[in-house]
Amino acid sequence: MRSTIKLIINRFCQLLVLPMAITCWLETRLTSHSEAIFSFWTHTVSIFPGLPGVFLRRAFYSLTLEKCSLNAYIGFGTIFAHRSTVVEDNVYTGIYCSIGSAHLGKNSLIGSHSSLLSGNTQHTRNEVNGVWMAFSAENIKRIDVAENVWIGEGAIILANIGKGSLVAAGAVVNTNVKANIVVAGNPARFVKSFEPIAPALTPEQKLSEAVLTSQPEV
Repeated sequence: MRSTIKLIINRFCQLLVLPMAITCWLETRLTSHSEAIFSFWTHTVSIFPGLPGVFLRRAFYSLTLEKCSLNAYIGFGTIFAHRSTVVEDNVYTGIYCSIGSAHLGKNSLIGSHSSLLSGNTQHTRNEVNGVWMAFSAENIKRIDVAENVWIGEGAIILANIGKGSLVAAGAVVNTNVKANIVVAGNPARFVKSFEPIAPALTPEQKLSEAVLTSQPEV
């Protein structure tokens, strides 16, 4: 019953934000690089307060991003900078996050005030006069945050994060992070590995183990 009510509310909110989404679709048809209209609406929906704001942000991004699950939670003040972003099931973002082009795997947690940048080559330097060049959409690189990742508050992410890893609060990640480890610091460095999780035993395996352990030693 609860899931049905949630689905109805999600669909209703999609209808409410549909005019916004239509303008973004038109922008996409007219130009493949400009995201000015999309950016305007992302700033608008980011400040919708409370639980209604969560539903409206999710509805808007489900219609405008490459993919956004209706089971995701997008906190107050959070902004997605580019449409080339994927948000999988049960993704949680805290408040005031800034997310560029990224793939957020299912069950990933993005701490408040975190910044997920679109790679580390968004600006190039003119070697003749030393001037940093303006932003170019051609330099965007989508970063991959795998499933079950936890990114701590205020972290800055410029590279991929492997499955099941934890990025400590305030860390700056500029190189790819392997799966199932903890990193911290600026630049982020290895802290420890997580112990592998033993697979759940089937009833037959549990019975076999019980028989073996119950046998007397010879």
